[in-house]
Amino acid sequence: MFIQTESTPNPATLKFMPGQEVLGTGTADFPSADAATPSPLARRLFQVSGVTGVFLGSDFVTVTKDEDVDWQHVKPEILGAIMEHFQSGAPVMEGEAVAEHAIHEGPDAEIVGQIKELLDSRVRPAVAQDGGDITFHGFERGVVYLHMKGACAGCPSSTMTLKMGIENLLRHYIPEVTEVRPVAL
Repeated sequence: MFIQTESTPNPATLKFMPGQEVLGTGTADFPSADAATPSPLARRLFQVSGVTGVFLGSDFVTVTKDEDVDWQHVKPEILGAIMEHFQSGAPVMEGEAVAEHAIHEGPDAEIVGQIKELLDSRVRPAVAQDGGDITFHGFERGVVYLHMKGACAGCPSSTMTLKMGIENLLRHYIPEVTEVRPVAL
């Protein structure tokens, strides 16, 4: 098994591509070892000293490390953990992996539908290339609230991505959108 790695815009995060399906559909975000209960793979990765976050995508695993840890020291152990997991035949998830948009009902339902469509068709595929995901959290008085996951969470360029990229895109297509803000869950 050959696992490729790619850097992400977040220097504390690397994207690992095992050359096979990880989740297939959906994503799963594990910002702590306690949250990793549903994923044998994430649990195994959190056993590596210095790992602070695991994000699973369709065909990749994004790992975030503590800033005090050097990639030179932790990367071989992460590669080994991913390889051992896939060779063991154990499932990646025990149960469903779902990273869907929040449900929004009310008078803005049509606008929210347009926002979600633009996120799914234009934003999320690009963000997945960088090892992360962005999901809709809410819409109130022209402000779109988005949840950033994986490499996007804590990325130094995430504010720029939100303001210059996503906000401009949404404002261009949906005049009711005036601003985009991140939310932390």
